Amino acid sequence: QASNPLWQSRGSSAVPSGGRFRCPSCRHEVVLDRHGVYGLQRNLLVENIIDIYKQESARPLHAKAEQHLMCEEHEEERINIYCLRCEAPTCSLCKVFGAHKDCEVAPLPAVYQRQKSELSDGIAMLVAGNDRIQAIITQMEEICRTIEENGRRQKQHLGLRFDSLYSILEERKKELLQSIAREQETKVQRVRGLIRQYGDHLEASSKLVESAIQAMEEPQMAVYLQRHLSGVCLPCRITDMSKVSMSSRPEPGYENMDHFSINVDYVAEMLRTIEFQTGA
Repeated sequence: QASNPLWQSRGSSAVPSGGRFRCPSCRHEVVLDRHGVYGLQRNLLVENIIDIYKQESARPLHAKAEQHLMCEEHEEERINIYCLRCEAPTCSLCKVFGAHKDCEVAPLPAVYQRQKSELSDGIAMLVAGNDRIQAIITQMEEICRTIEENGRRQKQHLGLRFDSLYSILEERKKELLQSIAREQETKVQRVRGLIRQYGDHLEASSKLVESAIQAMEEPQMAVYLQRHLSGVCLPCRITDMSKVSMSSRPEPGYENMDHFSINVDYVAEMLRTIEFQTGA
């Protein structure tokens, strides 16, 4: 904003720069430069009001086109004095002979000028107070914006920290699932191998039983002895088959996977106690 060229004549002390204020009239935000408040744009409206008042105050009373009030008690007497005790304007006859003869009075122009001066000072104080209040409001609005920005930044930071925790949990979950899958595959492969082994034995035993049944149905002794007792005899094969060890079996509880259970209660409790740091 345009600086006031008369700022040096208004005082020699400078207000620290860097503050932000909002104009009470146009609501435009301005920044104090090295001149402080004296570098702000002039408030022409207030200056014009003060100049008009000063001009009116400087004019003689007889030059003003004012209506002279007459005393109610003495109709031909103008009101020209002011009773200080009763705080009411009156005429000279009232002071000499009337209700205000024992009161302290003062000339009406003097009281008028004093009251006008006090009113002018009050206006100046109100304008200055309004400027200070507007500056405080502007500072508080800036504080609100800063709070909102800091809140958004902290929310983003908090979200990133929890995302990191989620990633750690997912990675650990993946590792533990892989451990279960590896042992599951190992156990299943072993049992399936035993199933194939016993399946092969069962198939060979079934064929042997079928051959033995056919041998039992042979009516001719010579043929029976020639077919089933020459070489490796059928009874010997049956005896050997029955002696095959059946001990290759999974131990009791082999299918149990309970050793993979975990206790996360203490971790859950620790997560519930996550809180903001109070120190640096």
